[in-house]
This record gives sequence, structure tokens and C-alpha cells, in this order.
Amino acid sequence: MAITQTAVSYYGLNYVEHAETDFKEMLSHGCTTVILAVTEFDFDFWRPNIPKIVDKAHELGLRVLLDPWGIGKYFGGEQVSLFLQNNTENRQVSALTGEKLVNACFNTNSFRDYFQRFCLTLAQETNADGFFWDEPHYALPKSYASITGGCADDWSCRCPVCMKKFQEYYGYEMPKIMSDDVKQFRWREAMVILETTSRKLKELKPELEITCCVHATLNSYYVTEHRGYDNWDMVGACPYFDVFSTTIIAWELPEAFFEHITRRTVEIARKYGKKSERWLMGYYKQPKDFAQIDRIADLYESLGVDRIAAWTYRGGYGTVLAAPDALKLWDCIGENYKRLLKKKHKTAK
Repeated sequence: MAITQTAVSYYGLNYVEHAETDFKEMLSHGCTTVILAVTEFDFDFWRPNIPKIVDKAHELGLRVLLDPWGIGKYFGGEQVSLFLQNNTENRQVSALTGEKLVNACFNTNSFRDYFQRFCLTLAQETNADGFFWDEPHYALPKSYASITGGCADDWSCRCPVCMKKFQEYYGYEMPKIMSDDVKQFRWREAMVILETTSRKLKELKPELEITCCVHATLNSYYVTEHRGYDNWDMVGACPYFDVFSTTIIAWELPEAFFEHITRRTVEIARKYGKKSERWLMGYYKQPKDFAQIDRIADLYESLGVDRIAAWTYRGGYGTVLAAPDALKLWDCIGENYKRLLKKKHKTAK
């Protein structure tokens, strides 16, 4: 099976004429889809231009997915959050210390309403082809997973809202130490905001494509991150998601890990009748040997991935997260995109 779509993220959206120039460069690099990273500030300040930018992308032949980038620091992204700025409550809370974290608790009605209004307004005001749920997650208060057996002891969220929901469901106080009940509760509650919002979006515009991109963890004995979306079967089974996506893997990790994650991604997608998506790291770091990009692109194709994507446009050129050779990295990704699309056309014939 050939890869049918090639996407790149883009967060330079302010003026239509500037976006047009960038979109043409994306097309010359073999992109079929642009993932517009719309921040809370963009929504608050630049909103009149967003529909025009979407229309310009369509005019040039690009599909458009909207990514509520960094919203509430619940989705991935470096952007600051107006919700957190304007709400001192409704935050995730450390289980062990009780500290309020700089991440919105997506189990509160306040943030759920905010998120839904954000997405539904964009769906109503633009002609976007879909939405991209970008690494949704509970915060990890202390540290990331370690190769010697799982994440640190602390976790989130143990705010008053989560504690009350847990008490009502299980009949006892939410413990401070992670347990099977806590894991099940977090998985179940984490799905509510995305399932509800996705359902409302499809009720508004049934043709909208919804992609859910979760962290690419092993989800087994080693390197298990309790992000809330680690139960891939639960995510894949959601009837309102069309694409099951797993996020970027750092280039320095073994290629066997790329293969393992990709096989599992495709398996889950096919099991639940979704398209599959895998990512290339196109910012911050780059492979020592650029030929690795060719090998990983071929791996994705050989394992049956439907869509391939890269973060981000121009390798992050000009930002603090730019790759050392950002434009060279961007060009290499573009060459692979064009090569893969040629294979698709040959297969179609």
C-alpha cells in the first residue's frame, strides 16, 4: 500500500499573502496537507485572517487540518495559554505534592466548554478539512519515563474535580499512589473531552476528518508513560476519530523502535477501521546521516502507513527549535515526500 497523504505543520499564519508564499513552497516539497497550528492568541487576535488562509491553501491545492496548538498546555506545543493566564483554577494538580501545574485540567467543565467553543467556532468560520488532536496528555509533574522501569512516582491530575469524579464512580477517595483504578479512571475521563468535541464537530459538518495523535510509547514493561492516552485500543475505538496517529520519534533512537511503533500504529488503525499516520522529526535535531530519513520513510511505506507527516515547516528555521541544518532537513523531507507520492501514482496506474 502506498502513502496517500504527506503533511507538514505550520505556525506562521498571520497574513494571507505570506501564507500563500509558504504554501507554494510546501507544494514544491511534495506536501498535500498543511496542519495549521492555531494558538489561543491566533484565535483571540488573528481570527479574521484564519478563514482566508484556509481558503488560500485550498485554492493552491492543499488540504487543511486545524491544530489547537498548545491549548491549555493540554495539547502539545510551546505556545503560552490564555486559558491558564485567565484561570488560576481549573488546573491539573500533582498527586503527591498538591501543587497546581501549568496545565489545564481537561476534566473540568470550564476547560471543556472553552475547548469546544474554540473548535466549533473555527469549524463554523472556516472551510477546513478537519482537526488534529496534537499529543493530548495529562502532565507529568516530575520526570519522564526511564529505561529502568516506568515513570516517576508523581502523576496528575488529583484536583478537586478529578477527586470528586473518582469518588462518585468508585466509592472511595482517589489515592495518591497510582493504581489500576486510577489508570482506568484517567483513561476513561481523558477520552470525554475529545469524544464529545469530535462528535459535535461531526454533527456540525459530517465531512470533517478527525485525527488523534498520541505519544509513541512502548506501553509495556519499559518506558511506559502515564499520559492518559496510552491505551491505544481505547483511542482507536473512538467512533469519531478517522485517523490514528502516533507522534515523533527522536532520530537517535534505534530503528527497531521506529519499526515497533509503526507496526503497532498500523495494527490499531486497521483493527478499528481508521487511517494510520506516522511522523518525521523535522525540527530541533536531525539524523547524523540524512539517509536515515529515506530509510524511515521507506519503512513507513512498507508497513502500510496511510499518511506521513513532519513537524515542522522549514525544519523550524529561524526559531529556537530549529534543526542545525534546518533548510537541508526540510529539503530532504520534501524529496522523500515527492518520491513517495510518485510511487502512489504508479500504484494507481
